[in-house]
Amino acid sequence: MINAVGNRMTREIARQSKLSDQLDRIQQQISGGKKLLRASDDPVASRRIATIGRAQASATTWAANIKTASAQVSQADTALASVGNLLTRARELTLSASSATTNPADRASIAAELSAIADEIDGLAATRDSNGEPLFAATAKQVRFDADNSFAPVPSAGDVFVVGGNSLSTGLRDAAAAIAAGDATAMGAALTALDASIGHVADQRAAMGLSAVRLERIGDSLEARGITLADERSAVEDTDLSVAIAQLNAQNLTLEAAQAAFARINRQTLFDILG
Repeated sequence: MINAVGNRMTREIARQSKLSDQLDRIQQQISGGKKLLRASDDPVASRRIATIGRAQASATTWAANIKTASAQVSQADTALASVGNLLTRARELTLSASSATTNPADRASIAAELSAIADEIDGLAATRDSNGEPLFAATAKQVRFDADNSFAPVPSAGDVFVVGGNSLSTGLRDAAAAIAAGDATAMGAALTALDASIGHVADQRAAMGLSAVRLERIGDSLEARGITLADERSAVEDTDLSVAIAQLNAQNLTLEAAQAAFARINRQTLFDILG
């Protein structure tokens, strides 16, 4: 009989210890906000959380790439707007120089301004981004923006500043030389080349405008995907406070009742048990 009572007491102590452990666990879930305290709690859920975490880390990197690329596209568009304006000014100067009424002194002045414009365009071609890297690189830089999109947001220097095998600045210096020499035929060719250059730069700006729109669209998609991932992770990982608090109260009542009953039983004497 005494052994039986001892066994019951041992089992009851173990049960109360288990209830106490469960209470501690629920309290940790509430205080930490996470219902999975270790991977062994739910291996399937833990694997899903790890998968979501990797996807979120990739999305963070891609979002940073989009932000950087968008800034570069904006900077490149500003630079090309300046190039376009300079080329338009160069065309006006060349057209003026080709007039029969323009004297040699005026042509010399125009040639000097064209050379200065060529220098400005070379400076714009050498523009650097916020990281100190060439904005218009020798080879266009491919960047990944999500699992399915990888492209160069800014074209290469050759794509932008070279037309018909000649750089824009070289064409301007050739025009300046033709004007200084009063070579009407060469000035006519320079005007044709300038028209082509102006159209080329406009096309490059349009292409970068498309890149900007594409980056915005990918960014919106990433943001929406990020919200979905965060919601899914929260559903798997986060503690439902209302449920956890209800469980805590229930477990606490159960433990208190068990402890009270255990205390009453243990107040019995040996004679009470034997009787």
